[in-house]
Amino acid sequence: MIHFFRYIVFMFIFVSLVGGAESKLSTQEIASTKKIINNLCIACHGEDGNSLISVNPKLGGQHAGYISKQLKNFKSGLRDNAVMAGMVANLTEQEMINLGFYFSEQDILLSKAKDNGVGSTGEKIFRAGIKNKGVAACASCHGPSGHGIPDKYPRLNAQYSEYTLAQLKAFRLELRKNDPSAVMRTIAQKLTEQEMKAVADYIQGLR
Repeated sequence: MIHFFRYIVFMFIFVSLVGGAESKLSTQEIASTKKIINNLCIACHGEDGNSLISVNPKLGGQHAGYISKQLKNFKSGLRDNAVMAGMVANLTEQEMINLGFYFSEQDILLSKAKDNGVGSTGEKIFRAGIKNKGVAACASCHGPSGHGIPDKYPRLNAQYSEYTLAQLKAFRLELRKNDPSAVMRTIAQKLTEQEMKAVADYIQGLR
């Protein structure tokens, strides 16, 4: 009887933990979101958010709030991108929120760094920053594994280095200005292109 009770308690805890993986979207919302993805997103980002084109970001596993925020920024013009502005033009706020939830529940396709592994310049910038330039460690906001903080800082790990580099350049040139308090613009303006390439490559290999 005691063993049976322990089994019931164990199963309750297990189901409670695994239950967190249950979709935040209803069956109807999933179906309508998949329809939007097939019409607007799949060509560049893939059905599950894992783009096969390195200049387009992987969306699988990204925080829901971050995705919906970017979509809203594209629509409002706060984040300037003619292609994305056209894609989101007719989406409702709820549809953008649902897209965020859907992609956040997909697994990101992991990758490897090309040249910047353990002990590299990329790792040093990511984990320690560059003190003499006043560059904070990427890990201080995005976490030691690059998983970010939901609704605050985006997930970076396994992202294509080409895309990450492009965004750092956009921040540096202030072509992208939707970072709160200009945090990313300030950091990017202090990095050389080689330093940006190194940290972008290291981030690609994070698990």
